[in-house]
Amino acid sequence: MKRRALAFFSLFLLDSVIARISYSIPEEMPRGYLVGNIAQDLGLDIKRFISGKARIYSRNTEEYVELNRERGVILVKERIDREVLCTETTVCALDFQIILEGPMEFYMVTIQITDINDNPPKFERGEMAFRISESAAAGAKFVLERAEDHDVGINGIQGYNLKPMDNFVLKVHNKADGTKNVEMVLQKPLDREKQEQLNLVLTAVDGGEPQMSGTMLIVITVLDANDNAPVFTQKTYKATVTENSAIGTIVATVTASDADDGPNSKILYSITNTQGNVRKIFKVDRENGDISLIGNIDFEKNRHFQVNIGATDEGGLTDFCELIVDVIDINDNKPEINIMSKSNVISEEAELNTVVTMINTEDPDFGENGNVKCYVNENIPFILKSSTNNFYSLVTDSDLDREMASEYNITVTCSDEGVPSLSSSVTLTLQISDVNDNAPVFERSSYEAYIVENNTPGLSIFTVKATDADWNQNARVSYILEDSSVNGVPVSSYVSVSADSGVIHAVRSFDYEQIKDFQFRIKAQDGGSPPLSSNVTVKILIQDQNDNPPQVLYPVQTGGSVVAEMVPRSADVDYLVTKVVAVDVDSGQNAWLSYKLQKATDRALFEVGSQNGEIRTIRQVTDKDAVKQRLTVIVEDNGQPSRSATVIVNVAVADSFPEVLSEFTDFPHDKEYNDNLTFYLVLALAVVSFLFITCLVVIISVKIYRWRQSRILYHSNLPVIPYYPPRYSDTLGTGTLPHVYNYEVCRTTDSRKSDNKFGGAGGQNVLTMDPSSTGTMQRIQSEKSILDEPDSPIEVS
Repeated sequence: MKRRALAFFSLFLLDSVIARISYSIPEEMPRGYLVGNIAQDLGLDIKRFISGKARIYSRNTEEYVELNRERGVILVKERIDREVLCTETTVCALDFQIILEGPMEFYMVTIQITDINDNPPKFERGEMAFRISESAAAGAKFVLERAEDHDVGINGIQGYNLKPMDNFVLKVHNKADGTKNVEMVLQKPLDREKQEQLNLVLTAVDGGEPQMSGTMLIVITVLDANDNAPVFTQKTYKATVTENSAIGTIVATVTASDADDGPNSKILYSITNTQGNVRKIFKVDRENGDISLIGNIDFEKNRHFQVNIGATDEGGLTDFCELIVDVIDINDNKPEINIMSKSNVISEEAELNTVVTMINTEDPDFGENGNVKCYVNENIPFILKSSTNNFYSLVTDSDLDREMASEYNITVTCSDEGVPSLSSSVTLTLQISDVNDNAPVFERSSYEAYIVENNTPGLSIFTVKATDADWNQNARVSYILEDSSVNGVPVSSYVSVSADSGVIHAVRSFDYEQIKDFQFRIKAQDGGSPPLSSNVTVKILIQDQNDNPPQVLYPVQTGGSVVAEMVPRSADVDYLVTKVVAVDVDSGQNAWLSYKLQKATDRALFEVGSQNGEIRTIRQVTDKDAVKQRLTVIVEDNGQPSRSATVIVNVAVADSFPEVLSEFTDFPHDKEYNDNLTFYLVLALAVVSFLFITCLVVIISVKIYRWRQSRILYHSNLPVIPYYPPRYSDTLGTGTLPHVYNYEVCRTTDSRKSDNKFGGAGGQNVLTMDPSSTGTMQRIQSEKSILDEPDSPIEVS
């Protein structure tokens, strides 16, 4: 047989379905039989089949066919028996979908299974018996059992024949539903006396190649005369029954009558159907003709039944009728939800209408009971779109934001339109993957931190904190100190920030008197790609410590001169003598100064204002008061602990300046100052004496050394290696300095002291260097040796 591929495509303007294609193959094909090249027929590349993980989705066809991704073909997986696969339908087909991912697509495929003549006609019973009266008139009809052939079309039953045909002929009636009623008609009266039993053979033949047939033996027993056959009140009865009706439910009652009397009028009912499962579902009461259920009725399997019923009297005469039973559907099946393909994770930057899941629904009920509508729970960014009948795509309906919802539990509910409505639901869990779309955010728009001056370097000042709404690496925040300067100095020399924790450390010790505050910016950067960041301003305020004593500005303290304030003897009470002026470079309460009189020549005469430092008289000045008054004032700040400074104020109680001058000329200097001055004078004298002695020793040592050297050179015959001062060597006498110098030593005749005179080049006693020699020095002696006359002038070259 040749495989036929029907090039039939249906194009859809829908989200996921692209095309439909149909194939046709005979049944009973072996495993591996090529159904069709689906990739070629769909116009898809083999690589797309492999990358898209192409697969077959179907509820009931996976056991029959398989998809070879590498070749892009559909193959027979198991032998297909059309009669097993399609028991109730003439047209037999396998419907399934080809699913591809990335992006999601599916294609609908139909494979028509054509029939081959692999089943012979078959009678349910091998023998059928009749009891016919010899008085039966010509034309009496006897319904025979029909044969059953699971094949269809030309391969089904095409005809019957009966042998021998001495007394009976065969009549076949074609019905509207395509079946045939077979009747045996008496054409020649029977004669019991000649033959009490007849054996006939009924043969059913099909139209296939090769032709097949089946036979049944008909045994006829000839009875004595019974001239009236039973007659049904109707030739066709109709009834309805609801599916899932209880066993024993009476569906209908048939009635026949017989005009004979006595035993010949007794009628027995029977079901004559041999095809299908009629006898497994219905039974007839042989006495009263009640037809009841003995099996379960399922509308989804059989929507109607045709029950053939026969009525037979004691004489063997029969009549036949048919009961048409229509099954009424009830809503007894919930919709079935099948997940064809789904994604477990979707990016939060997915575009609108991105397919997340493809769903197929089925409801075997009929009419409104089988109409299914699906929907998803509200307030989620997803909707269901219907692709084709009973196919849905779950797609994104709005933008996703993982920071608002990192996971969705999507409940898909499908309900039919029956009464009452039945529904099914399935919950899909979808994870939203993170995208770095959120920059770190600081807890505050700006920060202020305080640190006390004179801190230890490395001290933790403050902690900044930023959070990132993203996840994992995208939410990992690092802190960076931005480059800037404070008073021309890089801010990194003032503070540092921990990249992981955001802790700000002091790099140096701060001095409030030099810098009171400064600010800088810190950047928080996440670990995404590309990274996102934000900035915040941090202001550091230096808090003052009481680390500076007060400084007295007035009166000025001098080391050698005496400054005195004059108070006339006529000064009255509260006379302003002077004012001690002091400052403290600290701030706040550390700079609040108070003044206190520590010592005074006459404490009863003066007082100091504690807040303003004013020195005033507290009584009238008298002639008895001493001219020289010495006041010691302490200036103290308000820090903890407090610091202080002392100032000495000299006051002269006099009316005229000469009187003051005569009194203060012998004013003793401060003892401490005099002691210090004496110490420094003694120390300076000792240092000068030491330096003088050292220089004297060095000069004597040098003179002795030179004298010894001259003696050695005079008495030695060894060659002398010339020595030139560094950076001045010149073998030809063309350098900066000449090679020969004259030294005149002038000494007195009565002492060892001498004067050295340095002359120009030339002389009697010189050391010369011959440029042509190999280093030998010639010595030219003068006529008179310096050793012979030690007191005479000496020239050394």
